[in-house]
Amino acid sequence: MPIKKVVLLFMSFFLCFGILQTTADAAGANKSLKLGVNDSLTKITAVPEKNTYYVPLRALAAELKWTLTGVPDGIQVDGGGRTLRLLGNNGGARLQDGTVAQADTFLQDGSLMVPLKVSAYLGYRISFEPDKYLLRVQDGSAALDDTAFVSKYKNELEPPAPAEPAQNPPAAKPGKTLYLTFDDGPSATTPELLDILNKYGVKATFFMLGPNMNRYPSQVKRIAEEGNGLGLHGMTHRKEKFYASASAALAEMNGDNDVLRKITGTGTTLIRPPYGSKPYFTKAFRDKVLGQGYHLWDWNVDSDDWKYKEDSVTIYNTVMGQVHKLQKSKTNPVILMHDQKATLKVLPRLLGSLKKEGYTFGIITKDMEPVNFWKDKR
Repeated sequence: MPIKKVVLLFMSFFLCFGILQTTADAAGANKSLKLGVNDSLTKITAVPEKNTYYVPLRALAAELKWTLTGVPDGIQVDGGGRTLRLLGNNGGARLQDGTVAQADTFLQDGSLMVPLKVSAYLGYRISFEPDKYLLRVQDGSAALDDTAFVSKYKNELEPPAPAEPAQNPPAAKPGKTLYLTFDDGPSATTPELLDILNKYGVKATFFMLGPNMNRYPSQVKRIAEEGNGLGLHGMTHRKEKFYASASAALAEMNGDNDVLRKITGTGTTLIRPPYGSKPYFTKAFRDKVLGQGYHLWDWNVDSDDWKYKEDSVTIYNTVMGQVHKLQKSKTNPVILMHDQKATLKVLPRLLGSLKKEGYTFGIITKDMEPVNFWKDKR
């Protein structure tokens, strides 16, 4: 294609994006919208974020028959006769001609959310009329024009009237939110672990090892897709290697993060060094690693499940005893467990008891104040 034509084509794309972005905050357009694809109104919900609309990548790919392929530096998207690559760490979208366009991504409820403009990079047309609640992607095969599309789906496109404000729920009791964490995974038994969590309606945070993620990528994807927290545990889990120097520790966490991005399309800033941060993760280590934006997490309840293995009674009593001690100071428990077969035996009993005692379960996020042995709040 001649250079002049390519330039004009991309100018028209970016003009379309400019309209889409600058009107996303307009009256009536700051709501989530149902996405139309060709002549169908899909079940995909487009959400306004960062002055543009975002959609789940997998759902959009399924509707438009795209092929998604994990590659070392991100996710390759093939569709509409074109190819682009969503680069990891919010590096943008590398287009077929090698140029890189802005395309920030984020994880929401386990789904990788991408700006809808990604479809335009692949040659699709985007229609956006906020006053008609129209947001539509077309590939040229659509029979309906936008007016006919709006007429056909008018009753479904317009968001329902806002409901009456609900009464504010009672404030959560301090010390009653519990953070369940699993180290060393994923493993062959991760699917069983996730099944148990789902049965009890519980989410957990997984501090995973790079080689294990490479070995069980489907488990990593499921952990992310089901809304669990993602954390890093390094690459080797060997003291002499991880703690050889601050640079070695940083390299392991960066390498671990690269594996996570390759598999899920997103990274994390949550880290847990092997064996916990004391005594080896000294200030020099913390300055080096946390200075790169990572957040250090240890625990305040140690299940010792790695030591007691099949002795589920002892593990249960160990956890419940420490949790009850934290109740006195109204401290939220952060429980250390391991992604291993032996843990499956005690987990249902623990979850049942903790739920009966009124605990709710949360996942660790980058916005929370870290719990670690050094009281380092970075």
